Amino acid sequence: MWKKKEEKKEEKGENLLKELCGDDTKLYDFLSNYLYLDPLAAISKKDLDILTAEAEKSGNFRLAVDKAIFEAAQNPGERERYIKVIQNLAPKTIHATEQEKEKVEKEGLTDRAASLGRRIENQKFMSERAEDIINVASKYYNEKLVEVGENVRRKARGEERRGVEREEKRIEDREKAGREERKKERKEMGRKEKREAKKQEKREELAVEERKEARGEERRGVEREEKRIEDREKAGREERKKERRGD
Repeated sequence: MWKKKEEKKEEKGENLLKELCGDDTKLYDFLSNYLYLDPLAAISKKDLDILTAEAEKSGNFRLAVDKAIFEAAQNPGERERYIKVIQNLAPKTIHATEQEKEKVEKEGLTDRAASLGRRIENQKFMSERAEDIINVASKYYNEKLVEVGENVRRKARGEERRGVEREEKRIEDREKAGREERKKERKEMGRKEKREAKKQEKREELAVEERKEARGEERRGVEREEKRIEDREKAGREERKKERRGD
């Protein structure tokens, strides 16, 4: 079940990216390997400057690039600055990759060398298409962040609903135990006491039904509110989709 849910999430992300890239297959192929379904979980929390400094030492600029693309989505007014950051990181990545490629070629690792060659081409593409990459990535990540927020709230509502259900089950179990206890007590009573006990039991049963109905109405109210929120979120997704298409 978990695997199927993950596959559906991935398919949804791919569909969104395809929609944003349109007929630009090169851009889609590049971004499909660079963007994340949950950027908050996948992208480093470190500052971009720190990631860049670490990359200068290690030669691996991927974390810094990911951070720059993501921050560009969060700071649309500084988009030009992030374009320059990416264009600055690309040649550094190319240089580091070329050095590694020369090394593995000498070692005869042809598959690894081919992989590094593709990475170099990707970095050239990133430098040339930095503006397009950030434009599409910004729209993609903005939508993903909305979805992440919706998922968090949906999970919280689910926990709340399950809490109500657990409490209702606990109350019903307690009421059932009370009925069983009173039934045992009546066996030890005289005829007159039994009649009074039965009357009291009927009054208690009516009260139990009233409380049960009240809990049921509360539960249905929670379900109606959850449905209203989900409908509103769905309408929001459709509206954003129309805006992306320019409808």
